[in-house]
Amino acid sequence: MTADPVTARRGHDHAAVRYGSDAELLAVAVPFLEAGLAAGEPTLVSLDPDRTELVRRALSPSAQVQYLAPADVYARPAATIRSYRELMAGFVAEGARDIRALGELPRVAIDTSWDWWARYEAAVNHAYDDFPLRSICAYDTRTTPRHVLDDVARTHPFLAAPGGGRLGNAGFVDPRAFLAGPRPMAPHPIQHTAPLAELLDPLPSAARRAVLDVVKTDLPAAEIDDLVLAVSEIVDNALRHGRPPVALRIWADADHVVVTVHDAGEGPGDPFAGLLPAGRHIGGRGLWIAHQVCDQVILHRDETGFTARLTVGNAWLRRAD
Repeated sequence: MTADPVTARRGHDHAAVRYGSDAELLAVAVPFLEAGLAAGEPTLVSLDPDRTELVRRALSPSAQVQYLAPADVYARPAATIRSYRELMAGFVAEGARDIRALGELPRVAIDTSWDWWARYEAAVNHAYDDFPLRSICAYDTRTTPRHVLDDVARTHPFLAAPGGGRLGNAGFVDPRAFLAGPRPMAPHPIQHTAPLAELLDPLPSAARRAVLDVVKTDLPAAEIDDLVLAVSEIVDNALRHGRPPVALRIWADADHVVVTVHDAGEGPGDPFAGLLPAGRHIGGRGLWIAHQVCDQVILHRDETGFTARLTVGNAWLRRAD
């Protein structure tokens, strides 16, 4: 089915399903996907291999579903938003009136870096609103921690129901309020050791040198170069737009590098900063770069000011194993 892109339905219909069995997942997923296929809509599925096969077997062998590998799709939130927007823009340009997507975050993303994926779930209510998208985000209640399920309830305006229906979610929180609210920042395991370097009010050039001087890891040189760029941008943001003092701390081992940049200011005023392409908002470019190249970015506000924590490498490696 095609339509003039100008007349296509606009707005992201963002729902969650919390399921406790394969049967519960299929009761929601199959009618949702079949309705899209029957209408000729682009229909996407991004689940782990076992659940992908479960859904594939439940659909007609001729179903024109586009299956996406979660490890590729959900590498970094900002990159996920960028790639999905590009994909949907292509569908709309080809005349799609509606688009359907069923997805589930990889378990390791939930276990090791949920905070920035919670920000993703809130941000996409706005980030995908330019497109005629109906999406369902699936969460297995048997393995998903309670605090994650609480955030799921706060970031999805709809709850998917068996048979293809959906209900309004009274627990939904406006994305700007969710993103601007305080969130805990659990220490990365390596932060339980003394930092390898601490600098006060460093120039970006000094910050770049500090990372290169102390970081001796097995990580690819390209990843370290990306980190150096991100640290330089974040330090420049703090010096230009934050409040002194600006403190830079660096931790590293063979598997990963963690850098924190703290200043006494309130942080960026735009709650979507870093997750969406930088516009004219203050500090947007540096956070956008960091979100594109780092393996994890945590933004934290407390009574002492604003902290950006950048991680590259196998984040929380022991827990991921």
